[in-house]
Amino acid sequence: MVEMRKIEGRKADHIDLVLREDVQHAYNHWDDVQLVHNALPELNLDDINTETEFLGSRLDYPIIVTAITGGYQEAEEINRHLAEACERLQIGMGVGSQRAAIESGDVSSYSVLKDYDIPLRIANIGAPQLISQKGEEMLSMDGVSEAVDMIDGHCLAVHLNFLQEVVQPEGDTDARGCLESIRTLAREFRVIVKETGAGISTEVATRLKGAGVMGIDISGASGTSFSAVEKFRAESAGDARGVRLGSTFREWGIPSPVSVMWAQVGLPLVASGGMSTGLDVARGIVLGATCGGLAGAIMSAAVDSADRVEEELRVIIEELKATMFLTGCGNLKELSAADYLITGRTGEWLLDHDEVL
Repeated sequence: MVEMRKIEGRKADHIDLVLREDVQHAYNHWDDVQLVHNALPELNLDDINTETEFLGSRLDYPIIVTAITGGYQEAEEINRHLAEACERLQIGMGVGSQRAAIESGDVSSYSVLKDYDIPLRIANIGAPQLISQKGEEMLSMDGVSEAVDMIDGHCLAVHLNFLQEVVQPEGDTDARGCLESIRTLAREFRVIVKETGAGISTEVATRLKGAGVMGIDISGASGTSFSAVEKFRAESAGDARGVRLGSTFREWGIPSPVSVMWAQVGLPLVASGGMSTGLDVARGIVLGATCGGLAGAIMSAAVDSADRVEEELRVIIEELKATMFLTGCGNLKELSAADYLITGRTGEWLLDHDEVL
């Protein structure tokens, strides 16, 4: 019970800190992706088609509200606001780690998704929970099934958050056997693997494909730094070690655009990590993703109301359609072939690390 209270408190802390403190990466690499303007698009903006399919689910827009929260009292209202907006717009939605609900039996902050017709519902468990940590039992196959059933999930995200775990004093830092556990899950569930702000390399994407996963959410460095989040938590707790590690690794990770390019191994990708506009969503699709993933950009709206979430997402959708119009792209297939340039630090990453490709 004490451990459960710690988990619930940590989840509440994360939302509070993201809203209250500066926990963003210092540099947003999406700004380095420059799309080429088409001065004569020969399109009617109103006719632009934004429909797409991800893992067999049809979405009206190539947008997924990626994992934000769950597992404590206030999270139910947040997830209800998000779910209602996702239903209205017919886009995908993922929930935060369901470990707390599986262990406590209090599923309300997650099962609220069942009240809404969301075309793609993504369950969520952590890779560290798939193996034994510090003598604790690993999450069973029944527990995983419970997570999926809790939201009537269309697929299961297994999140990789070892950067965050390293900084947390209570972190789970034994990663041995995670890939094999993911392989086992992929035989029973529709699995996607999701990073949490540090990106996916070509080598890791290749191993994940070999393990049978059906998609990857790259969640690269550019948006919320969970190392920074844990640094602020450590400051509140008087944990000098956590403050030091959180500061040292605040900017750690593969830039989001670079990760989208590197992780192209024949699986559908979600481009996330620092996306805040429809232009960013378009940039991710141009680089090879199927959808853009949003979280931090709508956090404050999610705390407020479903109407606020919908309002913010509709602006993002209008920005996406405007980008498609201004690049002469009538649909997402055409957008995926649009001309672009990579500049700034992101261009330097690609030049200096081209051997990784």
